[in-house]
Amino acid sequence: MTVNLQLDALRAAYRDGRTTPRKLLTHLRDKAAALNPDYHLFIHLLSNAELEPYLAALEQRDLDSLPLYGVPFAIKDNIDLAGIATTAACPAFAYVAQRSATIVQQLLDLGAIPLGKTNLDQFATGLNGSRSPYGACPNSVLGEYPSGGSSAGSSLTVALGVCSFALGTDTAGSGRIPAALNNLLGLKPSKGLLSTAGVVPACRTLDCVSTFTATAREASQLLALCARLDPDDCYSRRNPQWNDASAFGAPRPFRFGVPRAQDLEFFGCSEGPQLFNDAIEQLKALGGEAQELDLSPFLEAARLLYDGPWVAERYSVAGTLMQQQPDAVLPVIHQVLAKAPKVDGVQTFNAQYRLQALKARCDPLLAGLDCVLTPTLGRPVTLAELAAEPVLRNAELGYYSNFMNLLDYAAVAVPSGFMNNGLPWGVTLFGRAFTDQYLLSLADAMQRRQGLPAPAPSTPARHDRVQLVVCGAHLEGLPLNSQLTRRGARLIEAIHSSPDYRLHALAGGPVRRPGMVRVKEGGVAIAVEVWELPSSELGSLLNGIPAPLGLGKVQLADGRWETGFICEPCGLEGAVDISHLGGWRAYLKQHP
Repeated sequence: MTVNLQLDALRAAYRDGRTTPRKLLTHLRDKAAALNPDYHLFIHLLSNAELEPYLAALEQRDLDSLPLYGVPFAIKDNIDLAGIATTAACPAFAYVAQRSATIVQQLLDLGAIPLGKTNLDQFATGLNGSRSPYGACPNSVLGEYPSGGSSAGSSLTVALGVCSFALGTDTAGSGRIPAALNNLLGLKPSKGLLSTAGVVPACRTLDCVSTFTATAREASQLLALCARLDPDDCYSRRNPQWNDASAFGAPRPFRFGVPRAQDLEFFGCSEGPQLFNDAIEQLKALGGEAQELDLSPFLEAARLLYDGPWVAERYSVAGTLMQQQPDAVLPVIHQVLAKAPKVDGVQTFNAQYRLQALKARCDPLLAGLDCVLTPTLGRPVTLAELAAEPVLRNAELGYYSNFMNLLDYAAVAVPSGFMNNGLPWGVTLFGRAFTDQYLLSLADAMQRRQGLPAPAPSTPARHDRVQLVVCGAHLEGLPLNSQLTRRGARLIEAIHSSPDYRLHALAGGPVRRPGMVRVKEGGVAIAVEVWELPSSELGSLLNGIPAPLGLGKVQLADGRWETGFICEPCGLEGAVDISHLGGWRAYLKQHP
């Protein structure tokens, strides 16, 4: 049976009667069972009897009633599925979950069907997929390389075609490194967007549930369906309106950060620099403007993850078992967590202070950017290299990924090419928290440029900044411009409106203002500026705008519509039509 498992294609196959969930899941289970001896992707593959309740319940529902009707998915085995053991890749730690994790229950309620629990680096501690008593997970393309981890088995279920998507977790790169090594899209959402209730913690304050998909479009769909505030998760956060499903769209001109040459590290990989340059050119071709970024404070934050007290968070989960049953925990995990018992409160607070100081340096570097582009990893390492130097090689894999959750950023790992030996290679787009859908929009554009057959979005992508058209006293250098700059706004461009407006010098003051009105006939193009400010600041700006002015939609010379200052026609009493001057600055020159 050959079925495209991508979400939209699978739905079409069900609608056309080419397959049914029962037929498909039976086939996929058999396929997974045949792959498992070589790839060790599942710790527990659901039996036919365990699948039956899900299939029987689905057969009582209609396709159109469930957004994920019959979609097969896999669950990393540190995430609970009711009635099935959760092991975290440690048999001595295992317990049978009494209820499903919130994220799993959400997916079940949406119609998705779990195929099984996937292999991982023990206690989600590792980035390579070889630290499991259930077997090391080889790469889906070249068996002498690892799958990447810790969400090793989850990545393989999608790469090997046994699931439409898979759940992973990501604390230091566990949802991004396996994506890059297996030609997948790996979304590490903003912390708290996907509930971690029912997830065995690695670092409770940093953990994210991640997703593996073939495409950015699917990741966007899943995030939109599941990003909900969860009262059972004290770290859950509400998804802002600017980051909902409607934010996924076509990118318009954007600025992206690129690390300085001295911050890039490829660990001797001769192909990495060119592959990364190719990715930069891809973004430029999509309308991106590259700006050099000092990555050093981000990299310093990354070193805190294992050199600082956060290793004690990992120990809080595995420490008791390590003391009571030392042999139950793998030696390499012992080695990673060995210093945790010596971490004291003073060290912990000092590290938190240092992290906050670094974040105070990093956040302003992102303020003028729409995203940052980095390699996902510097150099792929072989399984043999990992066996010889497990801690060093694992640390190299995390060079570009370890800082994301510490600094509270969203990130998307995107396939972007292949090495000469055929191994997949990828990059990561990261940005401010709650810009997930925007990052996925850029990832989608990259994938379509690479030849992925997918429809282009018809609406522009959005993120946590809104563009604002100003035509008068808010122009750069004029009396009310500080209302924008105090709110963190930056000038994007000087441009003209479409030729459909009249401009009037309004009566009153003391600050002189124009009023721009759209007309059916006799309009002209008005000189305006486009500024960008945080969406969270727009409400306070709007609240302070006096009548007859307000905010509405303004059409620009290039045809696009943006939010901007407009005037109610009733406010033109006593106003002087200055449209022939073409703009407010020209008027001020004549009437200083």
